[in-house]
Amino acid sequence: MFTSKATSMALTLRVFGRLLSYPDAALREHLDEMRDALRAEQAVSAPRLAEIEALMSSIARQSAIDAEADYVQLFDSGRSTSLHLFEHVHGDSRDRGPAMIDLAQTYEKAGLYLGEGEMPDHLPVVLEYASTQPPREARSFLAEIAHILNVIFNALDKRESRYASVLGALIELAGETARPVAVPDDEPIDEAWVEPLAFDGCSSHGQARPGASGQSQPIQIVRRGADQGVRP
Repeated sequence: MFTSKATSMALTLRVFGRLLSYPDAALREHLDEMRDALRAEQAVSAPRLAEIEALMSSIARQSAIDAEADYVQLFDSGRSTSLHLFEHVHGDSRDRGPAMIDLAQTYEKAGLYLGEGEMPDHLPVVLEYASTQPPREARSFLAEIAHILNVIFNALDKRESRYASVLGALIELAGETARPVAVPDDEPIDEAWVEPLAFDGCSSHGQARPGASGQSQPIQIVRRGADQGVRP
């Protein structure tokens, strides 16, 4: 149950985007302000906020080198927990490049431009864009990618990572409920990512759900399916 202020989520989305970014010194230095922003906006439920605050506290307790190493091991060492959304939609297919271009153009139409080295499908970037949209549009945008967020949530939950709480909160902000999906074990990194075709094509005309075996859906990122069960 959200509070009456649940429709206001801009600060919350920005905090979540930053919290899902590399835990550098600047992030760790501002954890208290990030916590205060979440408490002030009250966009997430109290139980979920407690989980996220526990994540912040765990990052604060770690040494810089441990926090950074854990982040890299969690998000950069396998596909199932990747924060690059199109990794879960297109993988290494030729459909990935045009989808990247299409998403970047969506940002540009809103007057937003990617910084050097930033990928448009990186979840922190996606959340930064969503935070600039009116509440209804932001919620609708999150709903379109909710099933991808759910895949990442399950992968993080499988690893018993506190970061799962952030994905769970995003799913709830989209008006959805986290639902169980099977998460296969990641292949060894040297087998999974041999000569990836990272930007060799992509099209917003056919973006499939994770695990949908090529079934396409004409939507900006990819629309969730109505046939997915809901976990109690």
